[in-house]
Amino acid sequence: MLTAGFTSLVCKFLKQPVVLGYIVAGLLVGPYVFGSSWVSDGESVETWGEIGVIFLLFSLGLEFSYKKLVQMGTTALIGCFTIVVGMMTCGFLMGRALGWNQMNSLFLGGMLCMSSTTIVFKALDDLGLRQQKFANICFGILVVEDLFAVVLMVLLASLAVNQTFDGAEMLLQVGKLAAYLLFWFAAGLFLIPTLLRVCKEHLNDETLTIVSLGLCLGMVLLAEGAGFSSALGAFVMGSILAETVEAEKIEHLLSPIKNMFGAVFFVSVGMMIDPALLLKYWLPISLITLLVICGQIVFATLGVVLAGQPLKTAMQAAFSLTQVGEFAFIIANFGTEKGVTEPFLYPVIVAVSVITTFLTPYTIRLAEPAYERFDKLLPRRWKLLLDAYGHSRSTQKETSLTQRYLGEAALPITIYSIVSIFIAALYFSLIHAKVISIVDDFLDSVFSVSHPWIGRLISLVLILSMLSPFLYQIVNKNKRNKDAAKLWETGSFFTRGLLIVFNAFRIVLVLAIITSCIGKIFDATIGILLAFGTAFFFLITRSSNIQRRSYVLEDNFLTNLSAREVAMREGKHTEKEKAQEQDDDFDDMHFGEVTIPEGSSALGRSLRDLDLRNKTGVSVIRILRSSGNVNNPKATERFNPGDRVVVNGSVGDIELFKIFVAPAQDSTK
Repeated sequence: MLTAGFTSLVCKFLKQPVVLGYIVAGLLVGPYVFGSSWVSDGESVETWGEIGVIFLLFSLGLEFSYKKLVQMGTTALIGCFTIVVGMMTCGFLMGRALGWNQMNSLFLGGMLCMSSTTIVFKALDDLGLRQQKFANICFGILVVEDLFAVVLMVLLASLAVNQTFDGAEMLLQVGKLAAYLLFWFAAGLFLIPTLLRVCKEHLNDETLTIVSLGLCLGMVLLAEGAGFSSALGAFVMGSILAETVEAEKIEHLLSPIKNMFGAVFFVSVGMMIDPALLLKYWLPISLITLLVICGQIVFATLGVVLAGQPLKTAMQAAFSLTQVGEFAFIIANFGTEKGVTEPFLYPVIVAVSVITTFLTPYTIRLAEPAYERFDKLLPRRWKLLLDAYGHSRSTQKETSLTQRYLGEAALPITIYSIVSIFIAALYFSLIHAKVISIVDDFLDSVFSVSHPWIGRLISLVLILSMLSPFLYQIVNKNKRNKDAAKLWETGSFFTRGLLIVFNAFRIVLVLAIITSCIGKIFDATIGILLAFGTAFFFLITRSSNIQRRSYVLEDNFLTNLSAREVAMREGKHTEKEKAQEQDDDFDDMHFGEVTIPEGSSALGRSLRDLDLRNKTGVSVIRILRSSGNVNNPKATERFNPGDRVVVNGSVGDIELFKIFVAPAQDSTK
């Protein structure tokens, strides 16, 4: 940390990102430059580095927002997809061309397809470009890349274990990850904001910090228990807290912790760099650096143009993304720990990251001159084609009523289905057996009878009661809204058939969940399961109590989802009101000059003792006296007879001050 502090100061002096200083510090204190005398326990440093990754991902999640991702539209998605496909392909081919095996080449491609959110934002902020249109596009692409990085880590973990690429396994892992993210996003937004709101009066800075860290590390345990990485758990909890009213405060409180552990992580990264390996692999480092800069410029420009943005904006965004991000270190470290990549790959990618990070401010400055040069060389016909394409992309096509209805209904049905399946899985793995055991012990001790089916029946009623509000929404969500009614009245035969199939699918899905729960508890034939499942289905869909519970849960979720935006709007409104009050107060402010007469009770007393601000409302600006004027008098200054005092306040305040300093006989009048 001492070395990191010194090198980071040097980087700040040279106007370079402090991440470079941390990596240089790690290089200096590592075992390859001055031996192992500085740091004797390498395993301890690796442990601290892993903790650093957790807090880095947690802070990244606090800056992430699912709603912002939706608002980014297709530009961020198309741009990210083009970059990922292009850079992963080029990285893989580059690795194979260098003679590396498939696993090293695949990991190289994964490391090259993501830019650095921290470096890009820092560089744009230093250059005063954060408010530019292309900066917002960069942010959108980086957000999607961060989310993709989490998916990529899951896929690479599967490859590291199986040593082969299995398409079915990949789809299974992606589906499992998507279900995990949706479940915890829904459950987290329902539970955590409610918890913070109930405990709000007890959440000072200390308790909020500890609660946030506890939630983060708790989600880390849940993620590892589900077979995912600790980094994913930290990211998920950060993204959940990012939707709460306390998000900015949590981010502010945890910033020092993130900075410290982030520094430890990057120092641990630098400690793994062997200068001898860098000299040995100077050619791959040079080639990969050129690939990152040129590839990001080409694919990012192509992706943003395909999304319908102007060529100039696309090139400005592309020239800002020409570096290797922090996720590359995490992926490289993961490959090294699992033993699926060669040891040289880690220092090589770190060296590429250092070089591209150093060059980022310069590439951003080159964007506009490069565009002007390219625009002159571009044929006029191509310019017209690009303009026409951008115009066609920007023209919003009206979505059909059928597509809109199905889209609005499908997402909540998917979320409620995933939540129901997760609740059932958690119940049967943690609670079901305990419920049966408790009921059996109670019956045996109180009534001296043993009927195992009673405990099972109670367990079934309990799980179906827990699932019933969600199952009700699966069946009835958007089923009777205006769009559905209009489609049924005015739609074609095909449209009506589509609605029937869609609603039938809801029923089948709910019946499948119910019968699965019954079958998990009781051994029965298909016919009996369907009979009982249908009976439970009609009970759930016809119960007014379940309907009321379902709407209450949904209202709470939607309230928590929009709480941050509501608070921000109210905060802005309050700030405007305060500013208006201040403006009104300022309009009512006047300057007045008052002479201190002989016999005034204020003579000989200090301004601190007089306490004029509280007693009269005026502020003393200046004292004019024959011996010399006193500007902005101190609290120890005293009035002399004949002093002309310049004060600031309302008309009423100044009149009150005149009375206050008047001689005693005058003030009594």
